[in-house]
Amino acid sequence: MSTQKTSARERLLNAAANLFYNNGIAATGIDSIIKKAKVAKMSLYNNFSSKDDLVQTYINKRHSEWLDLYRNRLKKSNIPRERVLAVFDVYLDHAAFEYERGFRGCGILNAAAELPAKSRGREAVRKHKDEVEAILQMHLLEYPSMTQEKSESIAEHLSFLLEGAMARAGLEGSSEKIIHAKKLATHMLETL
Repeated sequence: MSTQKTSARERLLNAAANLFYNNGIAATGIDSIIKKAKVAKMSLYNNFSSKDDLVQTYINKRHSEWLDLYRNRLKKSNIPRERVLAVFDVYLDHAAFEYERGFRGCGILNAAAELPAKSRGREAVRKHKDEVEAILQMHLLEYPSMTQEKSESIAEHLSFLLEGAMARAGLEGSSEKIIHAKKLATHMLETL
């Protein structure tokens, strides 16, 4: 059985993801990423044009990871309520990951807080959050009596509930607020 070596690009991305999440983007220097990845400095510049490019790739990778978790959750969901709640479960999945310094909330939202307004990274995070809300709305529209207007309003409400719970969970280093938010969402969905 042969073991595949992880590419320098993947090692750099994994090291950056770990350091960005634990220490923040601004506090993470290129040298610390290179050291953690155990690659030559040239490897960084062979794979990424700049730290900004690495940050953008990190955000895109986190978005893809989220979508993969969501698709896996969706496979186990048979009715609209389960599909809406699957979004909450993905956030619970993220909270349950093993983090070197503990759970600190949404990694890409934490990253966005450090990036300048109108930067590519912040725009990518905004698009991710918009996509999460659109997914919620899509599943709400599966309810037989749901209107477009009502689905938009409820999806926005659920999105705010989810993001607020994630922020509080990150502050507390625990998934309890996300679990509670899922219970509140379940109650709300039972009234539809």
